[in-house]
Amino acid sequence: MAAVDDIETTPPHPKKTLIRRHSLVTRITHWLNVLCLSLLLMSGLQIFNAHPSLYWGQYGADADPSWLSISAVEEGDGARGVLRIGGLSITTTGILGVSRAGGDATERGFPSWATIPSYQDLATGRRWHFFFAWLFVINGFVYVLYGFAAGHFRRDLAPTAEEISPSHLKQEIADHARLRFPKGEKARHYNALQKLTYLIVIFILLPLMLATGLTMSPGMDAGFPFLLDIFGGRQSARGIHFICAWSIVLFVLVHVAMVILSGLWNNMRSMVTGRYAIESEGAKK
Repeated sequence: MAAVDDIETTPPHPKKTLIRRHSLVTRITHWLNVLCLSLLLMSGLQIFNAHPSLYWGQYGADADPSWLSISAVEEGDGARGVLRIGGLSITTTGILGVSRAGGDATERGFPSWATIPSYQDLATGRRWHFFFAWLFVINGFVYVLYGFAAGHFRRDLAPTAEEISPSHLKQEIADHARLRFPKGEKARHYNALQKLTYLIVIFILLPLMLATGLTMSPGMDAGFPFLLDIFGGRQSARGIHFICAWSIVLFVLVHVAMVILSGLWNNMRSMVTGRYAIESEGAKK
């Protein structure tokens, strides 16, 4: 008979409790945002490809030097794609500036797989962009109204003074860097980094995207000329719009990475059914 110390024992798995984390309105608006942002990005790249350069000021083109451009440079062995940001030039052949499909090189800012439609068509790209832009605005308006009416912003997204203290934020950043995610009671709520990030995206980046998008419209400028004064010209508005768009892309990439690393199935279930599983604090270890 084996000694007691020789018997391997497996600790019981922590008990899990399903909690209600996301309301129906939050879930519906979230997935509509996923659809709208995806198509807005792809149609926006189609529009950008019509003139793949950005300027500061009112007029652009020859009047102001570009601070960002994607172009094709002809060389002895063919065209070379180049991304220029200020005085920095980066060869991007096959990705930006010059795309390759079936062995043929095509001069394009962004490649065909990243744009809607895949072929160069500014008018169609604008129709896609404007349709999903207004759907996105309406969806966002519904979410914000719900957020204030149901107390979602106050209850779930408003950080406390302790949460935004430098020491607390420093600790959360360190925990995220080590992939240490909250468990138990702490998992019921967003952490300070999530709250601050969501508030910046909802109340700064997205409104800035909308305002700069409207500023690029000559019709809107005729009715609201102060928009040009606020953003320093239509070309400056275009540049800010571009920066905000890629800031949101960066946010989405980090968001998706955190969703995967902290538990893909659990997070997806919470955004589909509203239910999120947490480990009970009283569970034996």
